Amino acid sequence: MSFVTLATADLDAARDFYVTGLGWTTILDVPGEVLFFQIAPGTVLGLFDAAKFAEDIGLPTAPGVSGVTLAHNLNSARQVDECVAAAERAGATVVKPPQQAAFGGYHGHFADPNGVVWEIAHNPGWTVDASGRVAIGVIE
Repeated sequence: MSFVTLATADLDAARDFYVTGLGWTTILDVPGEVLFFQIAPGTVLGLFDAAKFAEDIGLPTAPGVSGVTLAHNLNSARQVDECVAAAERAGATVVKPPQQAAFGGYHGHFADPNGVVWEIAHNPGWTVDASGRVAIGVIE
């Protein structure tokens, strides 16, 4: 996957949250239409104004984002705490405060101002080798 695009009900709120609140840098910002962020090597997150999104794909209304989380893995539980706290200061709603996770790591969840849910995690069983291949181990 090289691109994830989400319909966003309030593009200005998304800009305030991600750019002003979290300090992310856009690779393209078309006011009233779309924001693009590079989120990993060769991977882009697009936040598309919901009405423009629906128009672009030919639907009468934009579908909502449901049953999906975007996940970000960090190197320590402390970094998870700091990231979730920074998101809350930027305007996120904490859905699940950082805590030990069933998979043996540590995680928390927040929703951005448009309801996009992020999982912020530290999973000691998560590794990425030099080729980019991911291995996920369960920590007992």
